[in-house]
Amino acid sequence: MSGPLSHFDARGNAHMVDVSEKPVTSRIALAEGWVLMEPATLSLVTSGGAAKGDVLGTARLAGIMGAKRTADLIPLCHPLPITKVALELTPDAAKSGIHITATVRTSGQTGVEMEALTAVSVAALTVYDMLKAAEKSMQIEGIRLLRKEGGKSGTYEAGA
Repeated sequence: MSGPLSHFDARGNAHMVDVSEKPVTSRIALAEGWVLMEPATLSLVTSGGAAKGDVLGTARLAGIMGAKRTADLIPLCHPLPITKVALELTPDAAKSGIHITATVRTSGQTGVEMEALTAVSVAALTVYDMLKAAEKSMQIEGIRLLRKEGGKSGTYEAGA
């Protein structure tokens, strides 16, 4: 860790960090995650045979909506003027799952890591919801921040 946690005051109480003195900078975050499933379930996605419809398209929209609502879901997140949310949902037969990535951009006083992570999480939950009638044992895993740029701490890139 690089220092004390900023979401706690001197008495240890949780509080929203004051970012009013921070400069507005361009910020970007990239996150990923997986929904693992049986090959037959993945086949429903790739063939368009899922009973609820377009799994990937619906999950993409849900992820975008999730990113935009992050401050409503995570108590100490600042509402941000998000300028871009892009999700990629890629079926992967070798891993028998769907790889999800989310890229979020803003120009602001705080970063968009939580928005990217929320986008991936909501998209993954939507994939699960749309396919749960076919398979309840799907696993959501590997949700993590891959990269972030901007702000005082600069660039972060996850290791392999």
